[in-house]
Amino acid sequence: MSLPFSDHCNPLFETPTQLNAVVDHLQHVLRTQSWKYLELRPTGNRFHGESDASAFVPIANYFLHTVDLQPETDEILRGFHRNSVQRRIRHAHRVNLRERHGNSLELVESFYDLFVITRKRQRLPPIPLTWFRSLIRYLGDALDIRVAYYDKQAVAAILTLRFRDVVYYKYGCSDACFNHLGAMPWLLWNAMQHAKANRASLFDMGRTEENNLGLLRFKDHFTDCREKLIYWNCPGTRKSDLTRGWKLRAAKRIFTILPNSILSLTGRILYRHIG
Repeated sequence: MSLPFSDHCNPLFETPTQLNAVVDHLQHVLRTQSWKYLELRPTGNRFHGESDASAFVPIANYFLHTVDLQPETDEILRGFHRNSVQRRIRHAHRVNLRERHGNSLELVESFYDLFVITRKRQRLPPIPLTWFRSLIRYLGDALDIRVAYYDKQAVAAILTLRFRDVVYYKYGCSDACFNHLGAMPWLLWNAMQHAKANRASLFDMGRTEENNLGLLRFKDHFTDCREKLIYWNCPGTRKSDLTRGWKLRAAKRIFTILPNSILSLTGRILYRHIG
């Protein structure tokens, strides 16, 4: 189990016996307290390889990308794909993109405007703005929003979280009309440099669905460290997911034509009742 919206969280144990004891207890709670399901999100095959919890079955497959921040800065940059990342970062410098970062309400609103545009492009309702405001309220300086501006126009933004020596890239969004400026690779590289300067050792680029070839290719251009991420469910039935299901597939056409304000309202309604 993990915090809501966590991409991965390995069970804490030192021996398989300890893991099995935890799993047995969770299954007992599942039965006695009428929980709908249990879900574990470990990296690799660590859970399945070290547990005899046969009631858990794989329900989703992802890939997890990470960037090692321990080498020298120049060495990290040289590890990126020459054309798809390095060249786009240089282009972002040439066109004089400007960046602001922090966790002010003004930055949250700039980020969210781009987030709604991106979700509309993906034919999905956006997570409510209140979710991001709550993240700032409870996480404070552990949360950082970076917004790229071309002249005075916000063109791309990312949101990262930090825990101990790991920085997690959680959300990215952009105005596709300005994608040629290279703002997203530039923002990610700025975030990595900032993380390294503040003694982070790892940059977690988050999960990617195994059939999302475009996003996989994008992240592969930053790192060759790609790890399998499997979600395990008990009693073995997939929970309702906002990104799946026939109802959502039927609604996706509508999401693309809704005004942004109505799309945001749809997200507030759906995220309260799905899952």
